[in-house]
Amino acid sequence: MKLPFFRYHPDPVATGMIEATDEECPRCERKRGFRYTSEPFAEEEIPDLCPWCIADGSAAAEYDAEFTDPGSIGGGGRWDAAPPGVVVEITQRTPGFSGWQQEQWWTHCGDGAAYLGRAGAAELKELPEFATFLRADLNLPETEWNTFKQALDEEGSPTAYVFRCLHCGAYGGYTDAD
Repeated sequence: MKLPFFRYHPDPVATGMIEATDEECPRCERKRGFRYTSEPFAEEEIPDLCPWCIADGSAAAEYDAEFTDPGSIGGGGRWDAAPPGVVVEITQRTPGFSGWQQEQWWTHCGDGAAYLGRAGAAELKELPEFATFLRADLNLPETEWNTFKQALDEEGSPTAYVFRCLHCGAYGGYTDAD
């Protein structure tokens, strides 16, 4: 079965937020072969939601749930503001991601950006434009930047969260640590 497409999280399997399962989705009560690996922000715990119930908004509607905190979209005013429809799409119909602290959703060109995943020192070598963005964002002198970037760990702390603008292709995001 082909997964639904998420504009703002185009490969949730690669980011680890969607994985294969034999479990039944608690909302649609179907075994679709995939589940969300996190839980939305809701009054009750809702594990194992299927991607289809996220994509069509039925999980958010039935459980009054959000997959990303709306206040984190745009970094709490740090980046571009996103239109209300984009905020709804990201919070109610897009798988979120897990961070060490409060997750932030990078925005650019007046829109939400596509979440691509975490990055450590090795991944930064493959993403020089993102590395340049991070260094400028952190405002670190070269010596401190070189030390910091070597400490970044895709699966550990500190880590970087990589996004790409859907309009101009620019990379952006932020770093976080436990």
